[in-house]
Amino acid sequence: MDIKQIQELIKFVSRSGVNEVAIEQENFKITIKTNQAPVYVNAVAAAQPVAQAAASLPAVEIKGTPTPEAEDNSKYITIKSPMIGTFYRSSSPDKPLFANVGDEIVTGKVICIIEAMKLFNEIESEISGRIVKVLVDNASPVEYDQPLFLVEPI
Repeated sequence: MDIKQIQELIKFVSRSGVNEVAIEQENFKITIKTNQAPVYVNAVAAAQPVAQAAASLPAVEIKGTPTPEAEDNSKYITIKSPMIGTFYRSSSPDKPLFANVGDEIVTGKVICIIEAMKLFNEIESEISGRIVKVLVDNASPVEYDQPLFLVEPI
C-alpha cells in the first residue's frame, strides 16, 4: 500500500463518520481511528486496492434531530485548532486548566496546548470573550481547523 492509497483511506474514513478502520495484508497492517462517535460498519476487502475497497463499503448515514443548543451556536465564535496534534487543557496533569467553561479570556491568553511531533505549542486566544463550551476532551487528537472552544464575545 503506497502513501497515496493511505491518504485516500484517511480521507474516506474522515468523511464517512466511521470511528475506526483496520486493514491487514501480508506484510502490512494499518488502523485509522477518529475521535467521532462510533458508527459500526463491517466490510471485507479481499486484495482489492484501497480506492476500490473504500468504494465498495456501504454508505453510512447518520440522522439526528438538531438540538436547540446547536441552533444557538450562531451567536458564538469558534476557536479552531491551528494544527494537527494532541489537545491538552493544562501544561501538566497537576496544573490548573488554561481555560474552563465560564472563564473570561482576552486576546493573547494561552487557552490550551497542542502537542505536535513532541513539541508543545501554546495556543493563544485571538479574541476576547467568555468560554461557553469546550468541544474537545483533554489528551485527545485534533485535526487542523477542528473546533476546540465556543466563545461568547464581549
